[in-house]
Amino acid sequence: MDLAEIDESGHGLQYFCKCIVNKSNLVKGQSDVYLLETDAILPRPEQLAPRPGQFYLLKRTVSSVEYGRPISVYHSEERVDLETGLKLVKLQFLILKKGKGTKELASLLPGDEIQIIGPLGNGFTREDHAPVCIVGGGIGVAPVAFFAESLPEKSYDFFASFRGTSYGLENVKAKNLIVTSEDGSEGIRGILSAALTADVIKEKGYKAIYACGPIPMLAYLKDIAKQAGVRCYVSMEAHMLCGVGACLGCTIPTTDGNARVCKDGPVFDAEKMVFAPPVPKRKPLPVDYIPDTSVRIAGVKFSNPIIAASGTFGFGQNYRGLEDVDLLGGIVGKGVTLEPRLGNSGQRIIEVASGNINSIGLQNPGVRAFIQEELPEMLKLKPVAIANLAGSDLESYVEGAALLDATDIPMIELNISCPNVKAGGQAWGLDPEKAASCVAAVRKACKKPLMVKLSPNAPDIVEVAIACVDAGADALSLINTISAVSIDIERARPVFDNVRAGLCGPAIKPIALRMVYDVASALKKLPSLKQVPIVGMGGISCWQDAVEFIMAGASAVQVGSAKFSNPHVMEEIITGLVYFMKSRGYRTVDEMVGLALL
Repeated sequence: MDLAEIDESGHGLQYFCKCIVNKSNLVKGQSDVYLLETDAILPRPEQLAPRPGQFYLLKRTVSSVEYGRPISVYHSEERVDLETGLKLVKLQFLILKKGKGTKELASLLPGDEIQIIGPLGNGFTREDHAPVCIVGGGIGVAPVAFFAESLPEKSYDFFASFRGTSYGLENVKAKNLIVTSEDGSEGIRGILSAALTADVIKEKGYKAIYACGPIPMLAYLKDIAKQAGVRCYVSMEAHMLCGVGACLGCTIPTTDGNARVCKDGPVFDAEKMVFAPPVPKRKPLPVDYIPDTSVRIAGVKFSNPIIAASGTFGFGQNYRGLEDVDLLGGIVGKGVTLEPRLGNSGQRIIEVASGNINSIGLQNPGVRAFIQEELPEMLKLKPVAIANLAGSDLESYVEGAALLDATDIPMIELNISCPNVKAGGQAWGLDPEKAASCVAAVRKACKKPLMVKLSPNAPDIVEVAIACVDAGADALSLINTISAVSIDIERARPVFDNVRAGLCGPAIKPIALRMVYDVASALKKLPSLKQVPIVGMGGISCWQDAVEFIMAGASAVQVGSAKFSNPHVMEEIITGLVYFMKSRGYRTVDEMVGLALL
């Protein structure tokens, strides 16, 4: 790169490299904050070490996440390796273990390899030598502690606000160090406002404030700085992809229009920030209160909304011993057809990024064998048993439904994703008219509650959903797998004999969630008698996913391929759901259903 391309701020001096972790340990007194240290080689003579306020994108080299996480520098030191003569920079980061990416970073051990991109963004710059105030809130203490380290000792006051005990202050040499803690474990009890106000700013004669922390704290600082008539600079956060200003994914609103946190920030003049009003927090339930997780789907009561999806749980017996099956709300059995099926030939599964593609082909023993051999054992289990019925023509659907209607099965899930052999092989669920004809015919043949499973491959899944409701569906479940293809590059042929197969797993979750949201929004506009419940599915692998589907309009959820990588996943989802309900004050699942619908 020509040095003429590098501006005064250092943009253009970022680099990408793989580093070995020197140190990774839990910060003393904390349960979720880690100190990560690594040495990075500065690849070019003109390469700069990070300035206070700048950040790097960090990711474990072998990772389950796609993108690096933006982490501010907590401490930096330059040195020259005596053996190689290379210029090195020791980088320290404080990692708050929160999401997938930060959990991976927190689990690193000395000797592990990480990828870093940086230094990125602008940084804190002291305008003059007048008295200044530095403020850090929680993990936001890291960049401002690095900034404080660059100033002369005792030339600033430092306010640090935490929920509990303090951390990250080892390198702070302030004239006055003031700590607040919400639980009163250290310093002044309370939040930042208990120690820093507009009057305090005026009294101390501060000329500027430099801060990083949670948004409510930064919004508060903007207000009191304005009242006191001083400048305030804040370090902002945003979800990022590229980190270099190319993707425009990390923009935030300012009085000058959208600004990129990665390139125009992360440090901004607080006066230009447009902070959204805070969202009111729900009060948690009493400690001894147990929320009601039960739900009703088409009149059938489930102890909780977590249901094992068809095709992933056999008929309820396969996972006994691996998890407590009786904890589940329901189990949808393997799809059955009127007559036995051998399934598809050739390779049936392949792992892909964030999921799998499968081509099982509805291998099953047939409805009669299911009723005689599998159903009695299925009904002995505590979860609600649901039969999944598939078919290739209308007659087989109707006869299969009639046979199931004569049993004690509480509910039937009608799988209309199968090819209609009498209509050129097009799946029943791709066309509203054909879907309605199938549902109406089955509805006449049985009185059991009928839940219709929709295909995501329909041109308009909302039209299909409404057609099924008009035809007699008591509930809807969505989505089935998404049509996909994989190529064997050694054979130069499709992996699957049928060419197309079904994609499932976390990769499809956002699509499934969108479809549930769309269908729920459409049903909400129908007369109350036609507002049937929805059971959502597609890529659910944790309790947060389940809550998302419920808030998008699903009364319950089905969990499928996630069990293949974590046999305890449904137990964990149930536990997490109860925790979420207690901590957010939801007494019943119904209180959450459709909350996100606009």
